[in-house]
Amino acid sequence: MDYVEDKHIGIYGLSIKDDKILLIKKKTGPYDGKLDLPGGGMKFRERPEDALVREFKEEVGVIVTDYELFDVDSVSPDWVWEDKNIKTHHIGVFYLINDFNGDIKSSVEVDDVNDDSLGAEYYDISSLTKNDLSLIAILDLEKLGYKISDWQIIFFILHLGCKFIKGKESD
Repeated sequence: MDYVEDKHIGIYGLSIKDDKILLIKKKTGPYDGKLDLPGGGMKFRERPEDALVREFKEEVGVIVTDYELFDVDSVSPDWVWEDKNIKTHHIGVFYLINDFNGDIKSSVEVDDVNDDSLGAEYYDISSLTKNDLSLIAILDLEKLGYKISDWQIIFFILHLGCKFIKGKESD
């Protein structure tokens, strides 16, 4: 099957307080239905820091006032959109968010300005699994030293194991 190559450069922020991380609920793209870092693409001739502030305003409803560069890295998700296989090279510039003004919007309408966030909130990092998160969120949480579990995979394996053992006992 044919595929389309896509390169995306995005600017993202990590706001972590008391082992909770601010994440958005994704509506579209390769991370549709996942929790993701607030952020997104730069407009033509926009500075990365300006894109960070703009994206947080659009997706979260807050004004970032203090931040520092943390990381630059990439991931490569494959996904399907309108019956097309998309191979993406997703490059991210990541900032640690130290402070912001305003109230976080837990619900946001998707429109011409905000095209992919359904709202944001803080999530307990220890309760998140890799299945919950975008690849870029996993990448940088792990770089910060957090262990993101594969609980759903482990649960599935344990479930199969219990069925197997139960089946053996009845023989």
